[in-house]
Amino acid sequence: MKIAKPENHGFDAARLARIDAYVKARYLDSGKLPHAQILIARGGEIVHFSHQGAAREGGAAVDQATIFRIASMTKPVTSLAFMMLVEEGKVALDTPVHHVLPEFKTLGVFKAGGGGVPFQTTPTGEPMRMVDLLRHTSGLTYSFQNRTNIDAAYREGKIENWHGNLTLDEFVAALGRIPLEFSPGTEWNYSVSTDVLGAVVERVSGMPLADFFEQRIFMPLGMHDTGFTVPADKTDRLADCWTMVQGKGRVMYDRGAESAWSKPPRLVSGGGGLVSTALDYHRFCTFFLNKGELDGTRLVSRKTVDLMTTNHLPAGGDLASLSKSLFSETTNAGTGFGLGFAITTDVAKTLMPGSAGEFYWGGMFSTAFFIDPVERISMVFMTQLSPSMLYPIRRELKTMIYSALAD
Repeated sequence: MKIAKPENHGFDAARLARIDAYVKARYLDSGKLPHAQILIARGGEIVHFSHQGAAREGGAAVDQATIFRIASMTKPVTSLAFMMLVEEGKVALDTPVHHVLPEFKTLGVFKAGGGGVPFQTTPTGEPMRMVDLLRHTSGLTYSFQNRTNIDAAYREGKIENWHGNLTLDEFVAALGRIPLEFSPGTEWNYSVSTDVLGAVVERVSGMPLADFFEQRIFMPLGMHDTGFTVPADKTDRLADCWTMVQGKGRVMYDRGAESAWSKPPRLVSGGGGLVSTALDYHRFCTFFLNKGELDGTRLVSRKTVDLMTTNHLPAGGDLASLSKSLFSETTNAGTGFGLGFAITTDVAKTLMPGSAGEFYWGGMFSTAFFIDPVERISMVFMTQLSPSMLYPIRRELKTMIYSALAD
């Protein structure tokens, strides 16, 4: 791994260095975060890569080999897999989902005031299409939204349990028996849509999702430490993962030495199941920065990347006008949504420095990335603490990175 001189890539080295001091003082010394890793690149060249804190309780420090659970940073990978199949003519963005997943053929919308089991429903205005899965306008939800009778049904069925309840096919079948929250294409709600998209990739390709990822994406891109399971010879590299519990503070969620990720998951989650390293995900970011190519390997065309990183929300809206979600991995103002990413549409409304057209996302364990195709900057941030929006560190990092730009 080579780290370039920041000044050769338009950064002020001293201003980049103060990011680490800030993170240490505000988040590590205070005990808010267990560890932190920050990778910043420009034009695909790494200009800053820092590691702070212990990977495991009482253990060795985080380093470039540390493996992290990236949760919803899995979503862009699944979206890329789907778009590869689109390029092959096997499926299209306007394909009705039930053409591939017949379990969804009779889905209706929950009828307000019509509670009870079975739910009372009304027909959808339009069928759910593949584009609705990619941009989260499907009418599906997440159990943790704690907002409606529908997410309560998800919780009751424990349908999002990665490590012990339903297989991917059983997951799709369970969703097919629960109404949608709204008619597809009319609203935005952060949801299990990308998990459903993973099932689409499986059925269209005829390959298990894990195999498709490994053979069609990870091996070609040289992402050798990314997958749904941590192999036995790499488990010593998996960081501990923590969660904040009201009244108890920070408690262990998944211990690296005996992690659930050391065994294949029962539910292969295209929405949140992957582990990876900062270096691997940096390669993924550089692939997108290069418009679908890395080190001579092209997986999709530049026009497909352009399509993925365009705002696809209905009528060109933003999340502030369309979101019904109580939680997602982004703030809403000035933010659209593409095919697997949030898209900055209006920099002023975000109240942060940046560029129109940058795309990004994060994961429930507070990992995050962004790609700015205008300034050709990318960042990967790794830590392991849920919930992800507990602290404003993503906003702070982004502000400090742009403040270090000298050219």
